[in-house]
Amino acid sequence: MDTGSLAWGLVATALVLLMTPGVAFFYGGLVKISSVVSMLMLSFGSMGLIGGLWILYGYNMTHVDNPGQFAGNPLNDFGLSGLASAPHANENLIGVAFGATFAIITVALISGAIADRARFGAWMVFAGIWATVVYFPVTAWIWGGGWIQNLGTALFGKDSGIEVIDYAGGTDVHINAGAAALALALILGKRVGFKPGIQKPHNVPLTLIGASLLWFGWFGFNAGAEWLNGLKNVGLITINTLGATAAAIIGWLIIEKIRHGKPTSVGAASGAVAGLVAITPACANLTPGWALVLGVLTGAVCAVAIELKFVLGFDDSLDVVGIHLVGGLIGTLYLGFFATGTGLFVGGDFRQLVVQTIAVFAVLIYSFVAAYVIGWVIQKTMGFRVTNEDEIAGVDSVVHGEDGYALTPVSTATSEHSL
Repeated sequence: MDTGSLAWGLVATALVLLMTPGVAFFYGGLVKISSVVSMLMLSFGSMGLIGGLWILYGYNMTHVDNPGQFAGNPLNDFGLSGLASAPHANENLIGVAFGATFAIITVALISGAIADRARFGAWMVFAGIWATVVYFPVTAWIWGGGWIQNLGTALFGKDSGIEVIDYAGGTDVHINAGAAALALALILGKRVGFKPGIQKPHNVPLTLIGASLLWFGWFGFNAGAEWLNGLKNVGLITINTLGATAAAIIGWLIIEKIRHGKPTSVGAASGAVAGLVAITPACANLTPGWALVLGVLTGAVCAVAIELKFVLGFDDSLDVVGIHLVGGLIGTLYLGFFATGTGLFVGGDFRQLVVQTIAVFAVLIYSFVAAYVIGWVIQKTMGFRVTNEDEIAGVDSVVHGEDGYALTPVSTATSEHSL
């Protein structure tokens, strides 16, 4: 592989890794001041644990020999010693590192649903088990030769030209994480005083910094895999990642203005993330105009969807369900209608929509059920949620012994001297 492609693979890997601190800042600004350290730690804990598990055995599980296999053998090349000494080690290991960043951020995304009330140790146990039994196998299903990757051939024949489209993770990342987030929100229950307007973001600029890092890193997220494809579609992917995200901001702000009278900066940041989620599976298979439509639609729908938690009675603290699950569903199913050449309304037929729908709900159901079982067992054994008293006191000091901000009062003498 030429050095330019290798360089882009390295840069894309770094961009996607930066997205997880972006998630941490985005979430961290939204929580109350006594939970910001905990929120950051849930993401950074994912970086440490999932990065290590991916190298030890996770990557091995993401490739199968036939579509009927659940996952690859985790002990096949434990610790990647074989791959590191094999021919073409440079491109292979950069590919492994690139995949690790996807695993890391998928787990980190889930944490937003349990903000303000989760034990860090229990979260780490959940993250390791869920990644092993859900994320790694689902990656094999979608991208590693598994049944979802071969679904079009199985249903319609190898000459049909129909295959599940998920370029960068609408199902594997966003629907997967969103379904798990819903399960954990149900397991941990509602925060003390749960109701509309339960809390205001303690640091709006931090949230916007996080959203900006996410948008910046998302160009690596979506266009990164093109280093293996000769950068053939990198222009289309780039403009769609820009356009859908921009349009989603507008869609979200319009709904905010209609429903609440004022467009907000947090709404703009949330709309951007919703647009990024929706374009993830579709970035290489839509014309730019249809990408703009997808963005506006997703921003508007997600702005409404985040209110459903109050109607349905589940406490998804930071709207992982309303943004990532709903946005992932919209972006992946949208391809059934508008994917270039195969979508129902742009020269194709119903078959693209069929395979997209099967893939979406298979991953959603499997992830939800598995996360619910894992979370329930953890809650009943070691305990997943902090006590109500600790939640009110603040999980930062109780769980981590730290405060997000050192707010030292200025003495009277110092104040008078400065005057």
